[in-house]
Amino acid sequence: MKKHNLPIAIIGGGPIGLAAAAHLKKSNQPFILFETEQQIGANILKWGHVRLFSPWEYNIDKVAETLLRESQIPIPDKEYIPFGKEIIDDYLKPLSNLKGIKENIHLNANVIAIGRKGLDKMKNAGREYLPFSIQVIENGQFKMYEAKAVIDASGTWKSPNPLGSGGIFALGEVENKEHIYYGMPDINKTGIEIYANKTVLVVGGGHSAIGSILGLNNLIEKFPKTKIHWLLRKKQISDVYGGQDADKFKARGTLGIQIEKLVNSGIIEIHTPVYIHAIEKNNEQLTVKGLKNGSPFLLNNIDQIISNTGSRPDFNFLREIRFDADAALESVPGLANLIDPNIHSCGTVRPHGEAELRQKEKDFYIVGMKSYGRAPTFLMTTGYEQVRSIIAHMNGDFESAKRVELYLPETGVCSSGIGFKKDEAIAKESSCKVSCN
Repeated sequence: MKKHNLPIAIIGGGPIGLAAAAHLKKSNQPFILFETEQQIGANILKWGHVRLFSPWEYNIDKVAETLLRESQIPIPDKEYIPFGKEIIDDYLKPLSNLKGIKENIHLNANVIAIGRKGLDKMKNAGREYLPFSIQVIENGQFKMYEAKAVIDASGTWKSPNPLGSGGIFALGEVENKEHIYYGMPDINKTGIEIYANKTVLVVGGGHSAIGSILGLNNLIEKFPKTKIHWLLRKKQISDVYGGQDADKFKARGTLGIQIEKLVNSGIIEIHTPVYIHAIEKNNEQLTVKGLKNGSPFLLNNIDQIISNTGSRPDFNFLREIRFDADAALESVPGLANLIDPNIHSCGTVRPHGEAELRQKEKDFYIVGMKSYGRAPTFLMTTGYEQVRSIIAHMNGDFESAKRVELYLPETGVCSSGIGFKKDEAIAKESSCKVSCN
């Protein structure tokens, strides 16, 4: 089969991967999509109980919306702020079931390696003319596929950062993983038996950590023996409060107001700045050791830890692909100066496209959350612009690929963990999530 007759491979069945599928269907480009889990949007399902900051207006790809309307599938109210599970049920599932998309999706298909057919990474001669060779464990069986291009939208959700300082596992962290939850547990439902009347340590200084703390606080009314510790690396707790009333997204601003009130109430025991070095188990409880302001730090009698320390990309299956990642952020190099969290927040990251995402390996792209590496400033709608530009380039529409077709509010679009009811935000949900793939 000639290379130009082969499909474009998409790795990942989240919002960005499916947006790529929608754009390819619209432009009559053959494609194949591999999703590791048994359903579309499986990573989002893990935080399905979380409400985003951003309304539907910012969470639906424009071409995907066009395809849904053409199939007479109702589009959610653009002003409504959805939960993660609603992103799946009301958007991703209907999109994935459209004719021309559904038959090209392979579920339970774990991509284990990608390379150029017949060449290892060291060989130069003619590699850009060769198809990509993709090794997949699909429903327990080894399979090989070929593709003319690859779009890696596999995200970072499955590679959480460790608790240890310096980005490495703390001594004893792996051995005590049964007491540690990496991510955003549904504290007020499935997590009640785990966290109620327990002493819980939340680690992290972002919105996810705030949401986890608000969820734990909701338990205290019914389970008054529940105790909350909050450990951060920030020099001062006020750094996490955000824009509050000045935030143009009220749900996000309210989140900062809520956590400041909770901190001032004295219900939470704050530990900052602390760097964790070791986790030990004593009589089914944990002892956390580290440094605080350069002096030894010790926290005893912890029952459970919730780690909200972010995530990082997994490059293992790309060993035979010629790609670059920024040495610090592990992002696509062309994005590093645009997204560096030392400089930027969600609202100051400017839109970008194919030119910034281009890699040394021709026709290979990393998009979505994975393109940002460890930076937490990724926006779902920014990922949609990425794939729009890339696929325009693949279609030969170079002028469209260069254009910026995305405009964001100043404060950006992130997510909350705050319930939303018309104009008021109500702190009911258990955690928070940046809009990601």
